[in-house]
Amino acid sequence: MGIIICLVAIISYLIGTRYITEPRIVALIVLIVCAILLILSFIITNSFEKLLEANRLKSEFINIVSHQLRAPLSNLSWAIELLMSGRVGRIEREQVDYFKILKENSDRMKDLVKDLLIVSKIESAQLFLKKEEFNLEELTKEIIKEFEYFAKASNCQIEFVAKENLPKIFGDRYQLRQVIENLLDNAIRYTKEKGKVTIEIKKEKNFIRFEISDNGVGIPREDQKFIFQKFFRASNVLKHKTQGTGLGLYIAKEIIERSGGKIGFKSQEGVGSTFWFTLPIKS
Repeated sequence: MGIIICLVAIISYLIGTRYITEPRIVALIVLIVCAILLILSFIITNSFEKLLEANRLKSEFINIVSHQLRAPLSNLSWAIELLMSGRVGRIEREQVDYFKILKENSDRMKDLVKDLLIVSKIESAQLFLKKEEFNLEELTKEIIKEFEYFAKASNCQIEFVAKENLPKIFGDRYQLRQVIENLLDNAIRYTKEKGKVTIEIKKEKNFIRFEISDNGVGIPREDQKFIFQKFFRASNVLKHKTQGTGLGLYIAKEIIERSGGKIGFKSQEGVGSTFWFTLPIKS
């Protein structure tokens, strides 16, 4: 802003001396212009400082609340599992269903807290990725196996295709696991009735491309530009009352881009969606 004010002052002086013969009037005009710019500069700077402070306080609040919630939620989940196991006393068959509801909602809250903690780390530049070489195909197979029960319960078929002799990639295995889990969870969750999810991994130049497609509800065209924003959920997903926080894709985008890759998607409402990301190959 200081440079801009100096430039405007010089330009005002040059223009003034060209059209006004009285030096005092020229000086007065330059002073008035500079004063206006200084006031605007102060207002803009002050506004940005308030925004930055509000953003900092918001991040600190999310971080503190998430940490404070994590311990009691873990204790609650442990207590529910202990009660359901019958090791602390017999429970009636009718009560088991209520305990299952408690367990499910406890797990949902734990997932939300975990996502909030990651978002807090991202916003405070404290999300550090451990770079290591690993096999993306093997990691994907592990995740698919873990999701077999969920897919079966959702009447969804998972098909996996990988090119032969794929090279290893370079990135944070734990964080990238979360990305794939989120994409697969979304694909199954947003596929209604008899669905199919296809995962494909292939090599493209110096990158490995991961692609996951489904024949689910799809994303409305007007919602697609917001899809990677925090807490955003498409309007048609809300109609289906599908669970979610709207944080998964935001986190996935941050992790992929910080790993040196790119992420994107294509979708048509009522037809399905295809999400993809690329990751660099270690040379």
